[in-house]
Amino acid sequence: MTIKVGMIGTGYFSMFHAKILSELVDVKVTAIYGTSLEKAEAMASKFSYAKGYDVLDEMLDTNSLDAVYICVPPMAHGKIELELIKRGIPFFVEKPLSQDNEIPIRILTELKQKPLLTSVGYHYRYSDSVTHLKSALNDQNIGIVLGQYMSSMPKVPWWRNQASSGGQFIEQATHIVDLLRYICGDIEEVYAVFGNRILSAQDESITVADVGTVTMKLRSGVVANISNTCILPENIEKTGISLFTDKGMLEWTPNRLELTKSGEKSEFIDVVNPYERENAVFINAVRTGNTLGILSDYEDAYETHKATLAALESNLKGSSIKLDY
Repeated sequence: MTIKVGMIGTGYFSMFHAKILSELVDVKVTAIYGTSLEKAEAMASKFSYAKGYDVLDEMLDTNSLDAVYICVPPMAHGKIELELIKRGIPFFVEKPLSQDNEIPIRILTELKQKPLLTSVGYHYRYSDSVTHLKSALNDQNIGIVLGQYMSSMPKVPWWRNQASSGGQFIEQATHIVDLLRYICGDIEEVYAVFGNRILSAQDESITVADVGTVTMKLRSGVVANISNTCILPENIEKTGISLFTDKGMLEWTPNRLELTKSGEKSEFIDVVNPYERENAVFINAVRTGNTLGILSDYEDAYETHKATLAALESNLKGSSIKLDY
């Protein structure tokens, strides 16, 4: 059975996923929707069976799609997901779910009324090193977790606009928040402090905070802190999460895990590309109906999104925010 996939969005991640999909057996990227026909056709020309569209309904009416990938900026979510739910087309959506809370809640409401196969792009969950990390924690008690997402500011205009992107904690550091949830469980309370230290003084169009730190209390009792910045020069970054337990330290960075236990160190390196694995798992679920391999569906991803939005609210109010479950 050949799986026919439609792509929504023509940016970096849409092309990234489309290339991975095109290399899977019996998978064809057949339709691409963009904000302009020119962009859609330019991307479609790179795939043998694809056609470009600039009208979503036309793409969905014309093609019998088995699945759709949504790779759009945060502020562009909502109408797309609701239309796919209405038509019963499974979808994979890149994080974050939105820049606000209203849209994901509406989508969740529709999904509960009309259940549908979904997957969200928290690819770190599919890393060999993260699987090994979770296994290594079986005999350890976590005390505190420290995470960071330190990088430069992306160049796309919508990213630096708070109203469009939601800011770095929602748009990028969400990956570390999600890892924290995946490893340690649900987040109960957050207290955040964000600041505009450097970038807004250089460019008045920048309205997102460029530094921040968020302290979190988890249901398990674990205490965590995740800090972020986008002031670094290009090609300088630090992303990861460190866990401190009664047996030692576990330090994870993308593709690598270092364990320090009783004075001895060991290292674990990823073998499989997590992006390739998350795509293969989603396509397999579409083909077979077996969703056991999907590690983050829309409902679960919303809990991560809710925590990042609570951090934004905490910073605005200057007080801690308790999350409802």
